Amino acid sequence: MSLISGIQSILTGNCPFKKAKPVRVENIAIIGAGLSGLTLALALHQQSIRCTIYEARSAPLNIGGAIMLSPNALRILDQLGVYERIRYEGYDFDKLYFRSAANQPLDEYEFGSEEKYSYRGMRIYRHVLIRELSAMVAEATIPIHYDKKFVRIVSETETDVTWEFDDGTTTAATCLVGADGIRSKVRKYLYPELEPKFTNAMGVTAAVPTKQLHVPEGYDLPVTIMNRQHGAFVIAPQQQDGSEVLIGRQKRALELDREGWNQLMNDKEWCIDFLRQGASDFPEIVQRAVSDISPESINLWPFYGVPKLDKWSSAHGRVVILGDAAHAIPPSAGQGINQAFEDVYTYALIVAKCDKDFIDKALKIWQQGRQERVDKVLALNAQIDKRRMPKPGGQEDVENDKSFELEWLYKPDFNEMVDEWLRKDAR
Repeated sequence: MSLISGIQSILTGNCPFKKAKPVRVENIAIIGAGLSGLTLALALHQQSIRCTIYEARSAPLNIGGAIMLSPNALRILDQLGVYERIRYEGYDFDKLYFRSAANQPLDEYEFGSEEKYSYRGMRIYRHVLIRELSAMVAEATIPIHYDKKFVRIVSETETDVTWEFDDGTTTAATCLVGADGIRSKVRKYLYPELEPKFTNAMGVTAAVPTKQLHVPEGYDLPVTIMNRQHGAFVIAPQQQDGSEVLIGRQKRALELDREGWNQLMNDKEWCIDFLRQGASDFPEIVQRAVSDISPESINLWPFYGVPKLDKWSSAHGRVVILGDAAHAIPPSAGQGINQAFEDVYTYALIVAKCDKDFIDKALKIWQQGRQERVDKVLALNAQIDKRRMPKPGGQEDVENDKSFELEWLYKPDFNEMVDEWLRKDAR
């Protein structure tokens, strides 16, 4: 028996290739028309799987700051035809730089490289990406229903799932995917009592014109400037020409309720004062950055996470969660949305390869493979966090001489990855 025929024999004898010609899932409902939901719709469409999106808002989301896209996500967006539509609307860069309070170079962290990973890193406004994804979904004639707020799962069988909206109507599909964020309503079906966990950290950001900083010649951006007493100060260019920069800081904080966070967010004076706190102990570029801050550009972000979940899908595999609903990742490594893109793309691949009668097992294989990558990202996050948060008095500075090996993160072959997950399970 040849190697190829041997592999084929293994695969056809085990889920999800139980049948030589698997019968595909007919219709998938997507809850949430954010970045994950829209990208999932395009990925399923690419696999010729019919889907419908349901969104609680009345229109596409057109707010939000810039996000960082790394090569692993850009590779997915390229394969879906999105990259060409956005590549000239973001700021391209290769590295994140770290400096001391004395403005001396400490370290650098690779975020992209056309030569090594085929893509540079990109900072792009969330609303720009939403706009292009929404346009592509419309061009593909994928239905989106706005003002449809998911409430609960009514019933699930071995063949379909039925759910209810807040207007009292119900709908059914072969599968339902919760791409509805860290406070996912779909997740309540799997974990009725689970709530996102506060990480005891928050961040405040603003946007200022780059010219305000008088960036010295040869001064590399984006940069994180470390200060033992005050923590890290981040400066990150955005807009295609880099004419604007995000400035931001993190701090340890006690948890507030939603009303408390909203009140703090609306206290622009407090936010600006926090950004300026201890500025005289930072290099002049920071002092110039905070010298003139528009209150309208302020954002405040409490950082929440989700405990490691045993299951991302229901017993029959008809309900699944992904992205922040399944594994909210703190922003240190810039991988939150990038890992969500990996979720949706690999989900579409594995569903396309499996017979609809064996989707429950296929999703267990998918989750195991995805969890391994998420765990590696969380370990990377922990390393980066050591550089960004202030240390208690008397502790030594973090060692910054360890380099990051990132090819595993930035240069995956997702099709081969999914096939390997399936081969591994079939052995």
